[in-house]
Amino acid sequence: MPPPWPPQYAWQPPYPQPPQQQYFPPQPPYQPAPRQTLGEKLGKEGAGSRVLAWVGGGVTLLGVVLLLVLAVQRGWLGPLPRVLVGAAFGLALTGTGVWLHRKPAGRTGAFALAATGIATLYLDAVAATSLYEYLPVLAGLAIGLAITVGGLLVAVRWESPLLASAVVVGCVVCAPMITGGFSPELVTFLLMVQLATTPVQLRRDWSSLTLAAGIPPLLASVIATVVEGGSWANTAAAAGTSVVGVGLALIVVRRRENDPAALSVLATAVVPTLVAALVLPKVQAVPVAAGAGVVLLAVWAARRFWSGLAGQLAGLAGLLAILQATVTQFDGPARAGVLLGEALLLVVAALGGRNRLALGAALAFATLGGLIAVFFDVTPVLLIVPRPHSAAELAGALAVSVLILAVSVALPWAAARLDVFKGPADDLPVWLLAGVAALYGAGGVVLSGSMLAVPGRPGFLLGHALITVSWTVAALVLLLRGIDLVALRVIGLVLVGAAVLKLVLFDLSALDGLARVGAFLGAGLVLLAAGSRYARRVTSR
Repeated sequence: MPPPWPPQYAWQPPYPQPPQQQYFPPQPPYQPAPRQTLGEKLGKEGAGSRVLAWVGGGVTLLGVVLLLVLAVQRGWLGPLPRVLVGAAFGLALTGTGVWLHRKPAGRTGAFALAATGIATLYLDAVAATSLYEYLPVLAGLAIGLAITVGGLLVAVRWESPLLASAVVVGCVVCAPMITGGFSPELVTFLLMVQLATTPVQLRRDWSSLTLAAGIPPLLASVIATVVEGGSWANTAAAAGTSVVGVGLALIVVRRRENDPAALSVLATAVVPTLVAALVLPKVQAVPVAAGAGVVLLAVWAARRFWSGLAGQLAGLAGLLAILQATVTQFDGPARAGVLLGEALLLVVAALGGRNRLALGAALAFATLGGLIAVFFDVTPVLLIVPRPHSAAELAGALAVSVLILAVSVALPWAAARLDVFKGPADDLPVWLLAGVAALYGAGGVVLSGSMLAVPGRPGFLLGHALITVSWTVAALVLLLRGIDLVALRVIGLVLVGAAVLKLVLFDLSALDGLARVGAFLGAGLVLLAAGSRYARRVTSR
């Protein structure tokens, strides 16, 4: 029988082969394209013609303005002939620009001529309405809006953001010269221009047009309010400016997330309303500022409909308006108390919506309210110097102290729940600051309550004795609860140190008689009980 064939084995190399690596030549480091200097830009072919065309357009537009003013001063012609001559001149410039645009070689001059002609037509409408009083206001607004829309349509057809911005800027710059200054009427005209740009902003990503149309009404409204004061016309113009600015900015960011120009308009839209509220009487200023704040906070509440930063910016602006309304409406202890109460509401909103912006706003409101309280309501003099105080003053201090204590506890707790920072063992300075504020509030509660119950110096001494004992009791509770929780243990130990410091630095010198004895005995006994009880709990674990 023949022997079986030897088994077949796959051939293997005598030693493992290293993996082959592909060679990639080193890439040169990225270098941004060098920016062209002004001399290089001006030296390009055709740059001179563009400069001459646009400078000529600006000079021509200024000449039209001067001609209109001179015609009024010299009494040339009547209102109707002046308006007709201005309209004919503007139509001629615009028509020439449209005719030149048909050929590529003439498009540089076409843009400048069209922009100058359209701006001239708009100024003619403004002059006929405000300067010559030939047209009623509604007719002038309608004509101005039609002219601006026509110019923007030309810019869209020619795909020229520069032309669109030039049309708007030309109208904005020259309109105050025709109206004779800044007034509610001027603000209304500028709002018409801004509204006319809405279709273009929705179809084209032209940030320059958004700024050119959005910022001038804001500035004009603020200047008109400062110059003319808080009239109802200025207030209405300011409110309209804010509403239009917020509305158009939200429309734009709805289509283009985080558009820088739209966000800039949104962030500043509330300024005219708040400036108008500053110069109004209190009865009128509070509803104006509060109304603006409610509208913007409603936008913030519906922030899921506005992608990006739009909702957050609206919330910040709304909180600023609410802050102004609060400070304007309230005075005395009520001002600090309302600010601290609003801080608590913002903490609740931050926890409910897990919104860190609301938590930051709560911190701002609490800080401002706490500083006002320390300077005017729960002053260090009230807590340290035994002076007679009225019952109303002590009641206000008691209410504000309760709110200080509540905010000082709620803010760090909410921040820890939202993972803004960690517990006391990791972020001790933050918790120490909150603890100092809480101790200040608790001291105000105990001392104000004691002085209300026992008027005069006996109530002051009783209050400080109770403060020292209450601190040590609170430290005992925290230490017992903090056996398994490092955060509570750290806070309890810090509170023990604060109580001992108060005993040595204040109670020993400020208190006398039974109050001093009671403070030392009470704190000492509590600390002894805390030590023994804490030791038993630790060993029994």
